[in-house]
Amino acid sequence: MNNFLENWGEAAYTSVGFFWMALWAFALGYIISSMIQIFVTEKRMQKTMGGAEGKGVLLGTFFGFISSSCSFAALASTKSIFKKGASFISSMAFLLASTNLVIELGIIISIFLGWQFVVGEYLGGILLILISWLLIRIINPKKLIDKARNNLKDDQDESEEASKDWKKQIVKEESWARVSKKYKMEWQMVWKDVTVGFTIAGIVAAFVPDSFFQTLFINSGPGNTDFSFFEILEHIIVGPVAAFLTFIGSMGNIPLAALLFGKGVSFAGVMAFIFSDLVVFPVLRINARYYGWKMSLFILFLLFTALIGAALTLHYGFDLLNMLPDPSQVKIQDSTYFKIDYTFYLNLTFLVISGYLVYLGFFKKKDVDHNMSEMAPKSALLESIMKFAALACYLWLTGGLITKFFIL
Repeated sequence: MNNFLENWGEAAYTSVGFFWMALWAFALGYIISSMIQIFVTEKRMQKTMGGAEGKGVLLGTFFGFISSSCSFAALASTKSIFKKGASFISSMAFLLASTNLVIELGIIISIFLGWQFVVGEYLGGILLILISWLLIRIINPKKLIDKARNNLKDDQDESEEASKDWKKQIVKEESWARVSKKYKMEWQMVWKDVTVGFTIAGIVAAFVPDSFFQTLFINSGPGNTDFSFFEILEHIIVGPVAAFLTFIGSMGNIPLAALLFGKGVSFAGVMAFIFSDLVVFPVLRINARYYGWKMSLFILFLLFTALIGAALTLHYGFDLLNMLPDPSQVKIQDSTYFKIDYTFYLNLTFLVISGYLVYLGFFKKKDVDHNMSEMAPKSALLESIMKFAALACYLWLTGGLITKFFIL
């Protein structure tokens, strides 16, 4: 019993410590994302992405890079852009970039996994787009694309405010009040995923033995970096399966990715796990609702194939350049999460900035109108499950911290 209580306390402390490490990064990323979404409208994106295919892919990648990292927001924006005339591959480029190349994701990865994974994330995102582009050119699913576009004809998009000069808007308090409301929406979209993801990471760190990971990922283990091609391929395939079972978005999955790497999973397997947020069932269901099941399954095949190719290319490319990261650099459990260092001061700074944004948007300028971003249709059942799971996580964390500091 005492062993369980010790592990419970350690699991809760690790989860809260993980979140404390990442708090300023979340705030910075979502503030930047909110600013861009207010000052660079989707209407402006749609106008510039309907031209030549190469230019459309480049612009889709750029607009995805500066957009929200929420998968559900990205799916809705992708659908809207595709419906308004962007090519299929330009739309896929936007979708992949908005979930793999966004600023906030890179910051979180740098905190938990180090610079090699940040480089891998951004290079991998570009590889995902290029491989998808190549596959689409080879397969040329013209009839499937035309049918998917026809499925969207009866779909009604909400009207959007006309684009305005961002240089004029950025100096107005009303615009920053809209940024504040967008910032709140960003947190609303991810709080359940982040809560569950960070809690699971703490539980796995404290309770799950290394032997479990060594069984799930062949030949993995602390200190082992020598893998055969087929072992790496198995890691790449199992990584998305593990992501599918968590039902957590990319931001919440990063501490779990750090755990996997610390337990000896290959670089390729961990990258595949991070890339997997678009090959899970909720995304498959949403794409089917937008474009039909045939197109949804084609997108799944496209992204999963691109994921395998990108992860393999990254692993062997980094190996060739002697850049593969060392698993020992990842500290899974650290008793000094809350020391007075740069994290402490950055967290305080961004808590103050967040507090000012809340004051500006919800008190001083609370009457400022703000058009809600379109969101992909979520499963009511899954949302209920995630909300219940998040609340259960808060109870677990509270009980664990009380056990660690007041009972043991």
